[in-house]
Amino acid sequence: MTPSQFLAKIKKGDLPPVTLFLGQEGYNRRRCRDALISAAAISSGVEPETIDANETALASIVDDMRSMSLFASERLVFVTNAEVAMPRISRTAASNVSDDDDEGGDDAPVAKGGSASTGEIALLEAYLKSPTPGVTLVLEATRWDLDGDEKAKTDRVRKFYGAVNEVVEFRKFSADEARVEMDRIARSLNVKLEPAAAETLVEALAADVARIAVELEKLSLYGKPITAEELPLLVPDARQSTIFALVNSLGRRDRAKSLETLDALVREGEYLPLALTFLAGQFRMALVAREANLKGAMAIQSHFQRFGVPMWGSRAEQVATTAAKFSTPQLERGLKLIFEADRDLRGARPDDRIVIENFVVKLCA
Repeated sequence: MTPSQFLAKIKKGDLPPVTLFLGQEGYNRRRCRDALISAAAISSGVEPETIDANETALASIVDDMRSMSLFASERLVFVTNAEVAMPRISRTAASNVSDDDDEGGDDAPVAKGGSASTGEIALLEAYLKSPTPGVTLVLEATRWDLDGDEKAKTDRVRKFYGAVNEVVEFRKFSADEARVEMDRIARSLNVKLEPAAAETLVEALAADVARIAVELEKLSLYGKPITAEELPLLVPDARQSTIFALVNSLGRRDRAKSLETLDALVREGEYLPLALTFLAGQFRMALVAREANLKGAMAIQSHFQRFGVPMWGSRAEQVATTAAKFSTPQLERGLKLIFEADRDLRGARPDDRIVIENFVVKLCA
């Protein structure tokens, strides 16, 4: 079921007793959560409850749903981290699903909730056959994406909760879908962006509609049409988009496009030594991601945060893209050329641009 179909069911007052939210995409998931909360508040003034499956076993959650409340005839309950209830698998089996340790295994921490037994699954199946009237239960399994390297994990979650008929899939927006949704949000907020500015915003925020919506709310305070030239001054992440475009063109060995992007950086007044520093950081993180065999932005973000390195979603997406475009030897060669360019920038030279152009030509050779 798509988020739109689920929202239509809620609008008709058709609230399923148990629903599984599957996937990482946050914008539509928030819309569905808000719609459920609004529907519950309008019908009976119910306040939503939240249970963390990391701390509460599945059997306890089902037992809680069976209990009748003394204070309200209806309940709306969200169960977060629902994927942790899946039975743990060995590292050998887990390696066939993924290369990271999110699935559990011998060294995985044991939570108060944790893996469910066969008996607990039977309890859930029995509850689904005869749910408590007035209780709406939402199981949120949002750790993994529906596509790419994490698809196998998501399929395991889907199979584990196979008895749940109502499954809402939250897939990431494509760039085109994000642009359409951005235009809709912008109209509702009365934000006017030039087409070039709109494209830049979608690219800079990696088509993450949740973040686009936040930035559009901020831009609604600007009070006048926004041009592509003004956007980097108003949205910090847009300033990095041109540098990341340079990384993309370097990854394709597209010398002409790389030099064209470099020219755009110069025209924007970018301080080229700072741009080179960004490239160095991007290449180093991508090399770490490749050597650690990290798959996907979530794994990269988790890996770096584990070692205390600040890593947010959009940056992790950029690192994942860079790691996909360059092989390990190419990244090592790129870092060597960056070192040489940095050394030349510190020495006597006629122009910073000449040094960076020389770096681009060598890397694209």
